[in-house]
Amino acid sequence: MQRVLTAAQMRQAEQAAEERHGMPSALLMENAGRGLAEVARSVAGPEGRFTVVCGPGNNGGDGLVAARFLQEGGARVRVALVGDAAKLTAESRRNLEALKGFGVVPHALAALPELGHGDVVVDALFGTGLSRAPAGDFAEAIGVIARWRRAGAKVVAADVPSGLQSDTGEPFAPCVEADVTVAFGFLKPAQVLEPGASLCGRVRRVDIGMGGESAKDLAGPRLLVVEEADARDTLPVRKADTHKGTYGHVLVVAGSRGKTGAAALVAKAALRSGAGLVTVASRGEALDSIQAHSAEIMGVPLEASGPLAMGDLDALLAAAEGKDSLVIGPGIPRGPETGALIGELLSRLELPAVLDADALNAVASDLSVLRRAKGPVVLTPHPGEMSRLTGRSTKEVQTRRLELVKQLAAGVGVTVVLKGDRTLTAHPDGRVFINTTGNPGMATGGSGDVLGGVCGAFLAQGIPVPEAIWTAVYAHGLAGDLVAARRGQLGLVAGDLIEQGLCEVWVRWGR
Repeated sequence: MQRVLTAAQMRQAEQAAEERHGMPSALLMENAGRGLAEVARSVAGPEGRFTVVCGPGNNGGDGLVAARFLQEGGARVRVALVGDAAKLTAESRRNLEALKGFGVVPHALAALPELGHGDVVVDALFGTGLSRAPAGDFAEAIGVIARWRRAGAKVVAADVPSGLQSDTGEPFAPCVEADVTVAFGFLKPAQVLEPGASLCGRVRRVDIGMGGESAKDLAGPRLLVVEEADARDTLPVRKADTHKGTYGHVLVVAGSRGKTGAAALVAKAALRSGAGLVTVASRGEALDSIQAHSAEIMGVPLEASGPLAMGDLDALLAAAEGKDSLVIGPGIPRGPETGALIGELLSRLELPAVLDADALNAVASDLSVLRRAKGPVVLTPHPGEMSRLTGRSTKEVQTRRLELVKQLAAGVGVTVVLKGDRTLTAHPDGRVFINTTGNPGMATGGSGDVLGGVCGAFLAQGIPVPEAIWTAVYAHGLAGDLVAARRGQLGLVAGDLIEQGLCEVWVRWGR
């Protein structure tokens, strides 16, 4: 996995690199500028010119070093210094004088020629410490960079595009849109969380000599980007001397009249994700239809009628006997006692439980019922459900995804999967796993039900939380990517993820 550092953590890591490994800030800047120059060269046309736009801070110093390396390599380089030159940091001033020694003198931005196809703009105005919207000359410079990009020039951003908030991924206005962003040492939240990830373009991480040890024992959040090898290696290779009991039995409490498809999708996804057995518990009038979707689905009728209520407790406890995981919520009939029922059920069962859809809505008014659970609990809300769980607006959920998912997980003591682009899996211990798979074609009814089934299957196979969950999230998104690559995003449906995508993932992973 790749570690993601906030601005404060990056400062701590830089200090640790100097104290533990003798890497002074001047050498870190030298290495950052060299990496920035190499990436800029890689995207330039054969006759491309380079324009480096620098601010007065250390990010501008990185740009000045890059300009020196480009000039030394024979490129055509121009430098614009924006802001008050008297406010240059000591390191930036030293690198400015070194650059002048190579014959490059900064110009006013307005004095530079227009750029177009094959040319490269290096954006080194602001770094990770930006805390307010760019204004004055800086806003004007961002506007010029945007104009050059529209004319065909490529934009390479130093660490984060100027105007982007490093810790949240939210842009100020104005904000640079980059074609490539060079991450110095470690990834930053803005490079992996939307909308920042899109504004960063392609992210290229360069080693600046800090070493992985410098990121150990940092205060603050522990953010990790899941990579394919991490997810693949979580799933054990099947042994010859095993049987269906080896791979667990999932109980799915889902479905109702008119919503039988939700239960079927959960069950089929669990079967396609390796569960040895899957049983669905649902109202009698829905169960036949659910089982008709697949001959492998077993069923337990809940004989009462109407919304799930405390009167269903004994039947559900009986259904849970001998099961290895529980998925509850998709399409269930919900009433005033459903939340209390779920809380009581969880307090009696030691198996891991995944709550989705109307199970989330049922407990949203009283999350304290989750604290009584004997086994691990996983919540899988989309932004609307997260809004109900946290009492925040959906807009606030989307702009504070990282903060709110961490708060909910730690506050209630559960694992929370906040679905959407760059799905976040937060564990109560403070770790947050960032997913990079998936595509807009998966914005279709039933995709979340499929994810619930994959989660239930992995938990039933004995994979611990949170590994089972971030692996399920990665595999689910990759399944969507593989289907979209062959058939396009338009018209992708949840059933495609089960019958095509997941099967392709397991073949790809040798599982």
